[in-house]
Amino acid sequence: MTIRRRFILVFGLFSVALATIFAWVSYGIARKSLEDQLDQSLIWIAGAAAEVGLQSSIALSLEPGYEDEDGFTSYTASLNRMLRYVSGAWIFRATDRTALVTSAGDSIPIGTPLRFLDLYQDEIDEAMNLGESVTSLFTGDDGRLYQYGFKQLEQSDAVLAVQIPAGFLDPLSRLKNVLIVGTLVGLILSVSLGWVLAAGIATPLERLARAALRIQRGHMDKPVVLERADELGMLADAMERMRGGIVKRDEQLRLMLAQVAHEIRNPLGGLDLFASAASETEDPEERARIIARIRAEVQALNHIITEFLTFARPMRIDPDLADVRDAIEAAVFLAAGEDGNVELELSEEPLMARVDPDQVKRMVLNLVRNAQQVAEHVVVTAGTANGEVTISVADDGPGVSDDLRDRIFEPFVTDKEQGAGLGLAIVKRVAEAHSGRVELLDQPSERFGRGAEFRVYFPGLEDLMAPTIQNTTVV
Repeated sequence: MTIRRRFILVFGLFSVALATIFAWVSYGIARKSLEDQLDQSLIWIAGAAAEVGLQSSIALSLEPGYEDEDGFTSYTASLNRMLRYVSGAWIFRATDRTALVTSAGDSIPIGTPLRFLDLYQDEIDEAMNLGESVTSLFTGDDGRLYQYGFKQLEQSDAVLAVQIPAGFLDPLSRLKNVLIVGTLVGLILSVSLGWVLAAGIATPLERLARAALRIQRGHMDKPVVLERADELGMLADAMERMRGGIVKRDEQLRLMLAQVAHEIRNPLGGLDLFASAASETEDPEERARIIARIRAEVQALNHIITEFLTFARPMRIDPDLADVRDAIEAAVFLAAGEDGNVELELSEEPLMARVDPDQVKRMVLNLVRNAQQVAEHVVVTAGTANGEVTISVADDGPGVSDDLRDRIFEPFVTDKEQGAGLGLAIVKRVAEAHSGRVELLDQPSERFGRGAEFRVYFPGLEDLMAPTIQNTTVV
């Protein structure tokens, strides 16, 4: 089921349910209130009639054949005056439910059994016990609803009965119609609102879905744009950043493949040349020299492949509280073994930070080797500054050209004839994985007055109480 249909269905069902409950409760409350009011009106009318001269002694003294007596005609006239408020009035004996005086006059003789009262014996008994009672609604011969009220006259066997039409149901019927119409209008409005809201959500989602399909099919040229300030806009921004990341990743992959082909082709050509020369020479010294060159080329090739694998694989970071001086010393020891132009200046105090020592060692080794390729002297220093642990690698080389300074940490960016340009990119990944940073100082190295100086910053002791880096994999 689509989002549009779900919105319409939910809003429609909700509005119908809400309107139905409201209408049912409202109608029930109104009907109960009017019924109570009608009951009270019946009691008041019967009670008022009983209090304005209707005496039980006179009514009970009437016998069959007294229809021409003054008492009968007087009481008949009194009951007829009540017809302005009720549709019928009767005075009868409670014991046998026979008529004494009625609003119908002598058309109902004295002593005539009032058979319609047989259905209301319980209400008559209640009136005899409590003085008054009312019946439930019933439908008359004319199809209208009526209700009886009973009032005992002076605690005697005489009871006054009045009938009143339940005209209050006419407004209730109109109220019911209004509630039904209101429910239908509410349903239409809720469906319309659901359609509008669904369109406001489903249409942008459809656009984002099409954009995702374009990205999945490799069509990266069209940006994901959705000018909204809500969650859908945030989703579009995230998809656009994802698209940009994929484009950048693809570009890096193409560059890496091209660089791999270039960096491997040259050593392979040299290896082929040296192998041919070694097979043709008979001089043992010359063959040994050529084989040494072959081994050097293999080592260089292996180093290039290692750099590519390091950059391409996810970087596993396993941080722990450690003295970074140990990792720095190990990296400088390896670099000095390859080229002895490295000086080391470390703080006498422990440089504690939450780091992965192996990754710090790799980072420092990349910085030192990068400097060794262009400089005669390299100095590695480490200390603390502003609560951070700092590692600095300075050289006396030619420095970094202005056109490369802003891109020096990007993959495959290099000004050297050899190398894949991944060393500084790996350094940046390691620093950021430890919540640190690396920068190229704007000024030449203070030690040499020229060259370049790279500086790495790690959170120091002041930040160790903050939430620590968890074991992570950096892609």
